[in-house]
Amino acid sequence: MHRLKLWDEILSDVEVSSMANPAGPMENPEGVAAPPATDMTGICFRDQLWLNTYPLDRNLVFDYFALSPFYDWTCNNEQLRRSSIHPLDTSHLSKMTGIEYGLNEALEPNLFVIRKQKRDSPDKVTHMLTYYILDGSVYQAPQLCNVFAARVGRALYYISKAFSTAASKLEKIGHVDDDENSTSKSQASKEAIDFKEVKRIDQILTSLHRKLQPAPPPPPFPEGYIPPTTEAENNGSETQQSEETIPSVDPIIDQGPAKRMKF
Repeated sequence: MHRLKLWDEILSDVEVSSMANPAGPMENPEGVAAPPATDMTGICFRDQLWLNTYPLDRNLVFDYFALSPFYDWTCNNEQLRRSSIHPLDTSHLSKMTGIEYGLNEALEPNLFVIRKQKRDSPDKVTHMLTYYILDGSVYQAPQLCNVFAARVGRALYYISKAFSTAASKLEKIGHVDDDENSTSKSQASKEAIDFKEVKRIDQILTSLHRKLQPAPPPPPFPEGYIPPTTEAENNGSETQQSEETIPSVDPIIDQGPAKRMKF
């Protein structure tokens, strides 16, 4: 009996706390939900029960998006919903200032792109974040700077990995060069010439040479044609003529009386 009384007291306390805060744990004690964080790219939202009950189209996509933790309850769209006006009605949103959501692109029923923006005037809108609903799952699109940072970090990782791999291979090549100098001599001694194979090739060549017909003689020169002589033949003929014209000289007689030796 004592345990039952304690259990009844716990249940009564839970009921009192829920009545004091009927909005649930997503809202603060003042009754206003806390705005979502700026970076929520690591999570996604999906309500399969809602998807099985309602169709996902242009008219109901915002109601589905409002169930996700990406939704800001202080936006202008929520004020239109409380006034029984469609939350994506641009004619009413353009007259308001503050944070709002707009349906940027829709490919029913697979893809919906929703933009979060801040409106300062009917013509001045500042883009803040982008969300997309892909096949019923709600995601926050990453910012461009984060995409570039991730791609650059991945590229640097693979570049450093490639350099480390190349350095390790170059070290192995250096060791291989030292080993090749010592093993080249042993390989040269192992590679001996096979004389039987050489004789066999010579026999094949000689048999082919015998089977071929002899080359025909060159045609005769026409009448009056003088074959050209080469420079070596010209030089040889000139030296022969010079040797024939120069007589033999007696070195003693042709020195003259002034150059004769005196005794």
